[in-house]
Amino acid sequence: MHKIYLLLIVLFLCSCQKNNQDNYFDTIEDNDFNLMPPAPGEWLYGRKEKGQDFETFLKTKHIVPNENSNIIYIKPIGDFTELQTRQIELTRAYLEIFFQLETKVLENTSNDVIPKHARRIGQEGQEQFLAGYILDSLLKKEKPRNRIALMALTEKDLFPKPEWNFVFGLASYTQKIGVSSIYRLQDRKLTEANFNLCLSRLLKICSHEIGHMFGLRHCVKVNCAMNGTNSLEETDTKVIRLCSVCQQKLNSSIKYDNKKRLVELGEFFKNNNLKTEFELMKKDLESIE
Repeated sequence: MHKIYLLLIVLFLCSCQKNNQDNYFDTIEDNDFNLMPPAPGEWLYGRKEKGQDFETFLKTKHIVPNENSNIIYIKPIGDFTELQTRQIELTRAYLEIFFQLETKVLENTSNDVIPKHARRIGQEGQEQFLAGYILDSLLKKEKPRNRIALMALTEKDLFPKPEWNFVFGLASYTQKIGVSSIYRLQDRKLTEANFNLCLSRLLKICSHEIGHMFGLRHCVKVNCAMNGTNSLEETDTKVIRLCSVCQQKLNSSIKYDNKKRLVELGEFFKNNNLKTEFELMKKDLESIE
């Protein structure tokens, strides 16, 4: 009888926890806002993406952290300025909060690791690296301890194939590796004056790409960090916040405390003077309190 009583208590507590989680996503859904019809040149204009609801996500094969696979790594490649190095560390701190998983920066690698056949001069006279080479010849060989995802960051521009002008980044979601460039996020040169805007862009790009590694597809209904974008201008119109559905997907794989995550994100944005981003987290927090 005593064992039955204890079992009922456990089942009751588990049920309450599940209801609290469900209530969280239902509550913050009020803060989602629908995308406007896409204009010519935008990601969804001419693309027929189905999107991904929560039930579909659960049916897909996606990674779930375990004791042997639970650390996100950033791999810098290039000759970074002091300001750029500061942004990389802030990106590390942000991703650790965003995914609620330990995130580390690996030792910086020189641009010399990119051979001549994987380089070219772009249309603006800038040097570019072949993104696929970085994935296939560099990142696949990186085996840091307990790696669950690996994102390289370059200060040089990237291109995916000869006929393309450039690409912001490239990823292999099956291999859980990706590379992004900070070159086009910085309005030609990173300064104290544009630091916050460029940081916001970098945080969006990295969380979006790593979100794909965790199985999240493009969000097509509401403004969300998982929206696809065609340009930097379009990226600037997208919010850094995951919508309620995408948060539910991520939380189903990474069992974190939703309120704790919101509080930490709000503190990060406030401490780094990212006012618009802070207001988004503040609104979600106010909704659940």
